[in-house]
Order: sequence, then C-alpha cells, then structure tokens
Amino acid sequence: MNSLSIILPAKNEARALTDLLPKLRAAQPAAEIIVVDDGSTDDTPQICAHSGVTCLSSPYSMGNGAAIKRGARAARGDVLVFMDGDGQHSEVDVARLLAKLDEGYDMVVGARDWGSQAGVGRGVANTLYNWLATRMTGHAVTDLTSGFRVVRAEKFREFLHLLPNGFSYPTTSTMAFFRSAYLVAYVPIKAAQRVGKSHIRPLRDGVRFLLIIFKIATLYSPLKLFVPASALFFLLGCANYAWTYVHEGRLTNGSALMWSAAVIVFLIGLVSEQITALLYTRFGR
Repeated sequence: MNSLSIILPAKNEARALTDLLPKLRAAQPAAEIIVVDDGSTDDTPQICAHSGVTCLSSPYSMGNGAAIKRGARAARGDVLVFMDGDGQHSEVDVARLLAKLDEGYDMVVGARDWGSQAGVGRGVANTLYNWLATRMTGHAVTDLTSGFRVVRAEKFREFLHLLPNGFSYPTTSTMAFFRSAYLVAYVPIKAAQRVGKSHIRPLRDGVRFLLIIFKIATLYSPLKLFVPASALFFLLGCANYAWTYVHEGRLTNGSALMWSAAVIVFLIGLVSEQITALLYTRFGR
C-alpha cells in the first residue's frame, strides 16, 4: 500500500484550518499532513501544532506555487494530495480521488461544477482556460485550475522546476502530465464557499493563467501556436494582395512582408518543435 502525504498551502487561513485539520486527520489517520505556511500573520502555526500536523513556515510570502514545491519536496509519501487550506475542499473527497488513482492513473483532479465557481466571471474564465488547454494538449481538460488533486510523487517531482512560484501550479502540472503521456483523470466534486478572502485577483492572475498556457504550449507543442500564427499572416497577405490588385493592379510591400512573416514564423515553429523533442528525449519523457 502506498504511503500518503497531504499538502495544504495556506496564507492566513487559520479559521479554515481550525475546522479542516481535525476532519482531515479523522478521515485519513495514517496520512502525513503538511501545512505550508506561506508567510501567514495569523495563528496558522499554533493551529497546526494543536492539531499535531507538520507546519513548514516561511518568514514571508513566496506564492502558492512555491508553497506547493516546498511541500512536495518535504513530503515522504509515495502519493501526494494537494488541497487548498481555505475550506473549499472536503476531506471526504480525498478517498474518492485516491480510489480513482488506484485504477492506474498518475494524476486525479477534483473537477468543480459550475455551481462551485466563485462567481460568473470566474466560471466563464475557467471555461475559457479549459477550452484553450484542451486545444493545446489534445486531451479533454475539465478543470484546469483546480487545486485539489492527487498525484504520484515521483512523477510530480519531475516537473517541479516548471512550476511557477505564484499562480497557477495546477495549470502547469496538468499540461506537463498530458505532454509526458501520464494518465490524468477527473472526478466531479462540489467546492464549498471559501473561508476568508481570496488571494486571487481575477484580472491580473487571469492574464497570468493565459500566459502559462502559452508558455507550456511552446515548451512541448510549439507548432500548435506557430502554425495558426503563420497561417494568419499568410491569409492576411493574400487578402491585402487581392484588395490592392483589384484597386491598384499591383503587389504591395505589405503583402510581401506578411508572406515573409508567415514563412519566418513557420520556420521558428519547426525549430522550436525540434528543440522540444530533443529536450524530452534527453530527460527520457
């Protein structure tokens, strides 16, 4: 039987942890529980000590992703469970995710339904992220940003160097697992209303999520970005040529520049694809 470590990144989540930690200990008595205190100014360390769980404290905040990386390095379990420390995730669902993992998967993600989204704006944004990630990876992604997931430790640690220190480690880890042909499954969950105030700023972190998607796409599937961009330049050049030919009877520099850009972007994509293939061959993925 695999040993289990439960990792909860927390920043000023003492109120939620007071209720969650005893329930989590009762539900998974044999598990190692690690709370990564990301520079909290409340009673998080005292709450952890009272509950008999490990607390990794930082004198200042380094971000959610940094907390995840610290917890993953410190954990001794063969299987890692990541949960938010804000009370949104239920200790009851841990067993459901673990049962799915035992079916042969490498990562199981708790997928929130629409009713579990924190407002219509977040729901629409997450739907967009899921669609983009599905297009990039070629696999169905039903909840790209869920922080509730179960993974096999040795495989998750392969990608620690890719994880950002801020948001969003779920985005990066999900897409990296798909790229490496590791098996990923989703289990529907109901997320409760968080206790306290969210640390996510929708506009700023929404842009960061999109940038992470594109960064990971260029890391392992560059042509899925470069080919559409190349095709767009080519079509714009054709459209500009058709317009100028009809109205002026000539080929303009604008069309030539856009066709040249199409060729350059496509060739950059080919080179990026070869570099990516060499990178993953080197690491045996």
